[in-house]
Amino acid sequence: MRNIFFFGRKIYDKFVAAVSHTQSLFLLFVRVYWGWQLAQNGWGKLHNLDNVTQFFASLGLPAPGPTAFFVASFELVGGILLALGLFSRIAALGIAVDMLVAYVTADREALFAIFSNPGKFYVADPYTFLFAGLLILIFGPGKIALDTLADRISSRVPQGLALQVCPGGQAADRVHVPAAQI
Repeated sequence: MRNIFFFGRKIYDKFVAAVSHTQSLFLLFVRVYWGWQLAQNGWGKLHNLDNVTQFFASLGLPAPGPTAFFVASFELVGGILLALGLFSRIAALGIAVDMLVAYVTADREALFAIFSNPGKFYVADPYTFLFAGLLILIFGPGKIALDTLADRISSRVPQGLALQVCPGGQAADRVHVPAAQI
């Protein structure tokens, strides 16, 4: 019986390892697809600011003109950042907040139906962007992202370089000095 358990566990561990290799590809797909969709959404809003401003005014939002411009600009830039995987978690947090505000202001009935009528909640317009934003916020952008590249580059740069000075006042050589000592 014990051998069967260990055999089953071994197969399960291999399965998990194989599936885990697809995580970064999946996160890349989510980022690129939904980032692009959000950027297009923002672009469309920027080119129809009068309509967006009127809609925001009908919702009773304060300063509907500047709010419309801010939301449209954020969705364009945030979508591009998400797609590139640059400042992903900050962009994802902003997207999640943007979509929660969209639920509260424009689709409150769907938001409050999250438990009583979940179908109404997840067919509402903000749902997929909210879900994508939360997914990247929680799990990160994955290995195929500019954030990951920036982390790799910054981890290779020494904390600080200083010149070692000879008694004659000339620089002899560069030596590594921890940043706290500079």
